[in-house]
Amino acid sequence: MDDAPGTNLAAGTNISVTAPRVSVQRHRRCARAARGQKAGHLSFVYQRSQRRTKMTRSCCAVNCTNRKKDGWKLFNIPRGSHPFAKRRRRLWLQAIKRADWGPEGPKGGESLCSAHFVSGSPSMDCDSPDFVPSVFSHSSNRDISGKVARYERKRIRDEDKAPATCPTSQPEADTVDSSEDECKFVSRKEMHQLNLQYNQLRDDYEALKRELYATQEENKHLKEQLKQSKFGFDSIKDTNAKIFFFTGLQSLQMVMWLLDIVKRSTLVLKGGLSWENHLLLVLMKVRLGLTNRDLAYRFGLPFSTVSKILRDWIPMLSSIVKPFIMWPSKDAVRANMPKCFKPKFRNCRCIIDCTEIFIERTHNLKARAETWSNYKHQNTMKYLIGITPAGAISFLSSGWGGRASDKVITLDSGFLGKLEHGDEILADRGFLVREDLAIVGATLRIPSFTKGKSQLPGSCVDTSRQLSRVRIHVERVIGQLKTFKILNTVIPISQVDMLDDILTICAGLTNLRGAVVARR
Repeated sequence: MDDAPGTNLAAGTNISVTAPRVSVQRHRRCARAARGQKAGHLSFVYQRSQRRTKMTRSCCAVNCTNRKKDGWKLFNIPRGSHPFAKRRRRLWLQAIKRADWGPEGPKGGESLCSAHFVSGSPSMDCDSPDFVPSVFSHSSNRDISGKVARYERKRIRDEDKAPATCPTSQPEADTVDSSEDECKFVSRKEMHQLNLQYNQLRDDYEALKRELYATQEENKHLKEQLKQSKFGFDSIKDTNAKIFFFTGLQSLQMVMWLLDIVKRSTLVLKGGLSWENHLLLVLMKVRLGLTNRDLAYRFGLPFSTVSKILRDWIPMLSSIVKPFIMWPSKDAVRANMPKCFKPKFRNCRCIIDCTEIFIERTHNLKARAETWSNYKHQNTMKYLIGITPAGAISFLSSGWGGRASDKVITLDSGFLGKLEHGDEILADRGFLVREDLAIVGATLRIPSFTKGKSQLPGSCVDTSRQLSRVRIHVERVIGQLKTFKILNTVIPISQVDMLDDILTICAGLTNLRGAVVARR
């Protein structure tokens, strides 16, 4: 019983030791086998590579077994993307006549031995019989000898005509590098011709180079001239005289200032014109009174595009310049009162007058009657204009038909709402609004009426004379306003709805010119 545990322990011990020995031996055998397989594989690969390296190049021609190791020279079949190389490769493939090759030839680098060339090597000379291999089992000796004879005769003729020497800068044509697979042969005659062609091409290149430079300079100069001759903003911005003539503004700085304000709008440019040319087109319409078709020809635009530009830009430009027509305070008017007003009209707040603009005769009989002016004897639109003593336009009414009287326009235009107590308003005889002005505490000063009177009192004559003198300044302002030629044209019926905005633009730009009446 005592030995049982020891026996069991020994047995257990033997089992625990023997198991690892078996696994280690098995692992070693597997490792040796793996190393053997690997060594065998490497040996196979090495032997295969050795066989490959020992393979020698041989000729690809049919029934030809010549190899390089036997002393034969091998030349690769031409390859390349150049048309000359493609043509040469095609001729070689046609001469070799391998049935197992497609029209493109072999994909690998096949070679042809020197036995298939008359001279033993290929030639780059297109006239040489060795430009294409010709010695094959399927070719006749008669054809080969005929090609050789013709080539020799041609070579002799060329050598007789060629000069005795060649330029030292050119390599000798008949020099053959035996280390190369392909021999390049060019006759002396051809070398001379190539040299002459090279010199001629070099001279032509230099001449063309000079001509190109001169043409580029001329083109640059003509572009600058064309840019100046083609009508647009760039062609008028060089002088203030041009700026004033085409836009009514006195300087380029004023145009650019106005342009900066315009660019803040959400307008979309049309016809490929720049912002500058859009503004110029609109200002020329107002300043010169040009027709839409005239503007279309000048700016190279369709007639419809010009109409759309004017429809978009005139209201926008009117909203920009409208703040320039402002009603000044009484203190501001007195501070800028010209000297000629002070003796008799120191309380003058404004000089008013009406101006009429011709419009096209409408087919609507009612509108035709409302716009008929007995004074102008034509259909007109009538506007009330208020001018400060200093000569600035301070009030501009909406348009009325030419039939409306001066009194009606004055009362219904909102002019009376701007007056204050003690204001003095100068006007012409047609403004019969004395009682209406008195209601708001203002005074009307008009020339005295002579109807029914044989003679005026001396005081009235003096006052009327002084009033006529100061009213001359009003005529000057209205004259400046009429320098915008569109106000002197007959406005088409299709544009009458824009006439309020057009007159606002003209009045606002007139105020930008400065004071008409001197303060001294």
